Amino acid sequence: MTVRTRFAPSPTGYLHIGGARTALYCYLYAKHYGGKFILRIEDTDRERSTDEAVRAILEGMQWLGLECDEGPFYQTQNMARYQEALQQLLDTKHAYRCYCSKDRLEKMREEQTANKQKSRYDGYCRDRDQTLSEPYVVRFRNPQQGDVIIDDLVLGRIVIANSELDDLIIARSDGMPTYNFTVVVDDWDMKITHVIRGNDHVNNTPRQINLFLALGGTPPQYGHIPMILDEQGKKLSKRTGAASVMEYREQGILPEALLNYLVRLGWSHGDQELFSMPELIEFFNGLSLSKSGAAINPQKLLWLNQQYLQNSALDDLVAEFNWQLFRLGVNTDNSRVETTTIIALQRERCKTLQEMAEKSLFFYTDVASYDAKAVAAHIDADALRRLGSLQERLAQVSHWQAEHIHTLLQDLCVEEGCKMGQIAQPLRIALTGNTLSPPIDQTVYLLGKDVLQRRLQRFLEGAR
Repeated sequence: MTVRTRFAPSPTGYLHIGGARTALYCYLYAKHYGGKFILRIEDTDRERSTDEAVRAILEGMQWLGLECDEGPFYQTQNMARYQEALQQLLDTKHAYRCYCSKDRLEKMREEQTANKQKSRYDGYCRDRDQTLSEPYVVRFRNPQQGDVIIDDLVLGRIVIANSELDDLIIARSDGMPTYNFTVVVDDWDMKITHVIRGNDHVNNTPRQINLFLALGGTPPQYGHIPMILDEQGKKLSKRTGAASVMEYREQGILPEALLNYLVRLGWSHGDQELFSMPELIEFFNGLSLSKSGAAINPQKLLWLNQQYLQNSALDDLVAEFNWQLFRLGVNTDNSRVETTTIIALQRERCKTLQEMAEKSLFFYTDVASYDAKAVAAHIDADALRRLGSLQERLAQVSHWQAEHIHTLLQDLCVEEGCKMGQIAQPLRIALTGNTLSPPIDQTVYLLGKDVLQRRLQRFLEGAR
């Protein structure tokens, strides 16, 4: 049997981290067993589904590197097949037309509530005449005897009595098929063998299994993973951190770091914290999935991101770093400095690429302002005199190399009888606008003689 998993988001919003983790688990499970990972867009809710949301989902999947083997498929392009399957259920008496009015259903629910009964359809139309000319919905004729047994990959064996399930609607009065029905038809046609999804779908599973059997198909194996919780252990919401995957990109998180973070929210492999994608594929066999929800930990994500910043190949960081600079209005095409050189200098000092880009702006654009506290702390008459002297000496340097610049700075310190910081910090302020930069000799070297002279001249003229 070839393992076939699917990720089936509804395009009613962005791809959030809960959905991304589900997609990751489905992807890893399929890859571990040499199977196929399918992407299906469940867009039958036309009132809430948008093309923008579809693009956001596809963009998020692409950024994460979770490439599908088949798809994306769209449910709205499969309506003829749903109608065919619907007619099959009607012909085999596994479904029936329900003519109950809204008033009757409302009165039924009120009576059930008053009698402290579970709210459910009472089967009034189950055996009525099916040829009336009135508006109708189509209901699935759920078995009334026996049990549905689910050997869940995560939760273990679950047994649901059919008597607990009512006859759910599988097609609305306008003919539009409903979620539980379209999911079953698609999973059957796509030969899905394993469905890994959030445990908020547990109640849907017995109904879907019965629909599978009624259609003559073999249900897949199910695995229901717990929801991601906020830092207080409560259900995650947008307000408490259910950010879009692409918001994490904007924050400067690397896709590899986010995947590493998400996979550990409900799965472990010994005490290992950092995983390459080949390792995840090797180790993720669908076992060792937690039954309880895992809380987000922003500090852990930042730690992981910093590990990837420090240990990834420099070339692998260029695209995301340039993307961050582009968002800040910087075009690196004409930069005299290699991007990998900037990254190599900055990555030990930063936790995110956004932070790195912001701290590297001075390499690409002139200083717009100077930090007032830094100026007050480090700029006085002696500092300005030393900067003037330094400007003259740097103008005479013929071999523009970091080591020559370092020697020149040391010599000036000896002559002035001062510490390196008393020269380096004022110089940093003049060149970068604040006191934060890589080693000052490297900073001066990378900026180049022309930029150095221009910025020093501007600072000195403004300070006098």
